[in-house]
Amino acid sequence: MPYPRRSRVLVTAGPTREHIDPVRYLTNESSGRMGFEIAAAAARAGHRVTLVTGPVQLPTPPGVRRIDVVSARHMLAATRRAFREADALYMCAAVADWRPLRKRTGKWRKENESKEVARIELVRNPDILALLARKKGARLVVGFALETGSGTARARAKLRRKGLDYIVLNGPTALGGTRTSVTILGRDGSERRLRQRTKRSVAEVLVRLDPPLRPRG
Repeated sequence: MPYPRRSRVLVTAGPTREHIDPVRYLTNESSGRMGFEIAAAAARAGHRVTLVTGPVQLPTPPGVRRIDVVSARHMLAATRRAFREADALYMCAAVADWRPLRKRTGKWRKENESKEVARIELVRNPDILALLARKKGARLVVGFALETGSGTARARAKLRRKGLDYIVLNGPTALGGTRTSVTILGRDGSERRLRQRTKRSVAEVLVRLDPPLRPRG
């Protein structure tokens, strides 16, 4: 059975931006559309929804509380706070794995560089999903994996390593589009493929996923 109405659902969406200087940053092609569709579907199902999103150009779905963030560390702080009261987490955001070790205070100007090759030192960002999943208890936690090629083995390894209930595997063709193909992998070994569906229809399936079994006692 899916979660009952009025459950508290937390969704993350969109990319993060990791600034090199005040006007340049590292990011990715995520549009945020899949996460916004999940938030909308959860709200239509009667849940109380909080959406933590990176920089995107999408309207807030009706009935959804929205929190805008920029960087991975901003997203971690906002998501960690919201997760304290959540019953389920859909971690759909495309969080940058790396950020510049140092952000320049002024614009990085090429005329100030004497070499033809420039280097940026990067440091690893926190793994938001892994950090939250450690404290999930009996709550539902769904992650996403964007892989080139089949990627099924890597996605299952991520599912186990991070202690998730489900992971949604998709490919780079889903970025920015309104349709997608996904494979939903469960911790029980289940596998469900959805081919060339609208992101809205995929979201409707995801918000009906069975929660983990509650511990006895």
